Amino acid sequence: MQVVRTIFWVLLFVGLAAFSFFNWTPVEVTIWENLIVETKVPALVIMAFLLGMVPTWLVHRGIKWRLSRRIKTLENAARASAVTPSASTADAMGGPSGSADAARFAQPSSPASASGARPLSAEPKTL
Repeated sequence: MQVVRTIFWVLLFVGLAAFSFFNWTPVEVTIWENLIVETKVPALVIMAFLLGMVPTWLVHRGIKWRLSRRIKTLENAARASAVTPSASTADAMGGPSGSADAARFAQPSSPASASGARPLSAEPKTL
């Protein structure tokens, strides 16, 4: 990509140099009634180019800076909220030793118990 960018800038400068060589004539630019600027055509073209490019480039850089800050903030928030499951369950159960409470919070092993269905042999409990 760097090679393409370099080729583009070299071609732009060669074109600008050729344009400047063949159009080196003075022109009068009337800015106000009493203010007349006499300049060469290439200087006028370069000033018009910069007058259009610089504000657009500054807006682009500002948007790019703002979005990169936003992305970094979101990445940091995602990184901070990402907690490994083994560490969080060990902390919630009082340590990594695995007590009787750990068996209560363990994942069910069969698909029927995972969906919340009771086995057929279990009777409903009455209070």
